[in-house]
Amino acid sequence: MLVDYSSEKTFLNLMEVHKGILHKVARLYMDSPEDREDLQQEIIIQLWKSYQNFKGDSAFSSWMYRVAINTVISYFKKEKRRSDIYDYASAKEPENEAYNPEKDRQLEVFYQAVQQLNPVEKALIFYFMEGLSHRETGFQLGISEGNVRVKLNRTKEKLQQIIKKTGYES
Repeated sequence: MLVDYSSEKTFLNLMEVHKGILHKVARLYMDSPEDREDLQQEIIIQLWKSYQNFKGDSAFSSWMYRVAINTVISYFKKEKRRSDIYDYASAKEPENEAYNPEKDRQLEVFYQAVQQLNPVEKALIFYFMEGLSHRETGFQLGISEGNVRVKLNRTKEKLQQIIKKTGYES
């Protein structure tokens, strides 16, 4: 089936289908709901500006990941700002998931630890969580597959050390 990637309606439909990517990227990089919303808006703007260049040679989601992560990295370079610590107690539970206090605590510790990583390290963890291969991650970030492997291992070790410092052991 041939998809017309030139229409605004197609873009909006694709955004609706893949809006989870926006939420995941924003949650990984920003603490407060307001900052996450600002970042999502910035990503959407960049996606729309770049959309004319998307030809459908790759999956829309792959292209969206790349634009989103590049936008985040540029955003931090431009803004050079950090927000206040997010109050995790006010976070809403996912609607279709049974509440599990231990899982909730693990996620809280994980996201607090991730906030201490630099933007590239966050991108590596994000792509790892999304199940991208080292090759795909390298393509998305513009680095070699081998470099991804090394940086990802170092980032995982760094994340483990940060979590250990909090005194949390799962």
